Amino acid sequence: MRNILRKEMKLSASVLSYLFILFGLMFLLPGYPILCGAFFVSLGLFQSFQSAREANDIVFSVLLPVAKKDVVKGKYLFVCMIEVCAFLLMALAVILRMTALSQSVVYRSNALMNANFFALGTACVIFGLFNWIFVGGFFRTAYKFARPFVTFIITCFLVIFAAEALHHIPGLEKLNAFGTDDIALQLILLAAGVLIFLLMTALSCKKACEKFERIDL
Repeated sequence: MRNILRKEMKLSASVLSYLFILFGLMFLLPGYPILCGAFFVSLGLFQSFQSAREANDIVFSVLLPVAKKDVVKGKYLFVCMIEVCAFLLMALAVILRMTALSQSVVYRSNALMNANFFALGTACVIFGLFNWIFVGGFFRTAYKFARPFVTFIITCFLVIFAAEALHHIPGLEKLNAFGTDDIALQLILLAAGVLIFLLMTALSCKKACEKFERIDL
């Protein structure tokens, strides 16, 4: 698996996948729907799938002395690596806003979602949806990706809209906690988001391996 991951990183990946990791820092932007950063990271990953398809990367990969399921796992490992890197940048931005920048006026007067652990957990859900809808959808044919990506875009922005709207509902104000307020609840929400990401990714990878085994390239 190490060699197939190296192949993904050095040969199949688009440079945009690496550059778009920096969109994780959008969590530092006040007055902006910060979860769009997770979407842009996913958009960078989409570019890798697009460039790989044009280069006939899947056919090249299955000709290597590896199992077909390892080709799928290599793609998932690469995608998860990029998502984890972006998540770490988001986490850094959240910690800065919760501590050193907690008294900043631009953040205190922010009308949109605050950068907290709930936002981080929701970003994990978006990444999980990308892995489930787009990556899993791609491996139904190992060629077509327009429909699964459009489906992901719609689902992603529905999640973003819901996350931005939830804290305006009476009784759910704690979802938009600022700084270290309601830290226990925030950590539970983060853990739930991480768990959803892990489950969706694992199940999607397993299903994609089964489908790819049946594809006659």
